[in-house]
Amino acid sequence: MKVPLSVIIITKNEESRIKDCINSVKDWADEVIVVDDYSQDKTRDIACSLGAKVFLRRMDIEGRHRNWANSQARNEWILSLDADERVTPQLKEEISQVLKNPQFDAYTIPRKNFFHNYWIRYSGQYPSSQLKLFKKDKLKWEEAEVHPRAFMDSNPGRLKNPLLHFTYKDFSDMLYKLNKQTTLEAIKWAKISEHNPQKASYKMNLIHALWRTLDRFIRVFIVKKGYKDGFIGFIIALNSSLYQIISYIKYWEIKKFRK
Repeated sequence: MKVPLSVIIITKNEESRIKDCINSVKDWADEVIVVDDYSQDKTRDIACSLGAKVFLRRMDIEGRHRNWANSQARNEWILSLDADERVTPQLKEEISQVLKNPQFDAYTIPRKNFFHNYWIRYSGQYPSSQLKLFKKDKLKWEEAEVHPRAFMDSNPGRLKNPLLHFTYKDFSDMLYKLNKQTTLEAIKWAKISEHNPQKASYKMNLIHALWRTLDRFIRVFIVKKGYKDGFIGFIIALNSSLYQIISYIKYWEIKKFRK
């Protein structure tokens, strides 16, 4: 018998990843939902062929988009996945046991993050637990463009077995995500500056951005032992560092030229 659980996957042009993601849960969870942001590839066709329910919705604000997706679930419990994540047999068994007698309204799940097929053990990338399993009516996401916070009335529990997260297919994929996410970060702070200019001017200024750029590299490569991941650790630290200054540059550009 399948577990009374709704797995929700947010997609955009994920034809190379969605099959493995759905296959990791479709014979276990009794509902798989894909909310697709008008993909231009075969993402929706693949999802439909594997028995998932597919909804079309334009991604406007990430937090709002995730809240809408969660509202489509028929089950009390939701497992939120991205297309580049896979649920292992060990994690499925742990979730199945937890749902028989849950002690919390939500659970964080550790993740093994990969660059190509290399498991990034250091660089702050493991266990890198994320809030992934929760009761539908107990969690709401902040309506933010990128990295929305989860709002709950209680603290979550913790699961032990990790998700597999194939974070970056290659360096080009990393650069693509860096460009996309820094754009969303800049837009988020531009909107904040409209109603809270003091907060924006404190967080998004050149001195602060330069400091965070240096701080992130040192924190990831040295403090979190990214050097133990070798050259990949250096790349991860550099990516984390560049995120800070590129976000600021794009924010500055919006404020300077797009008023």
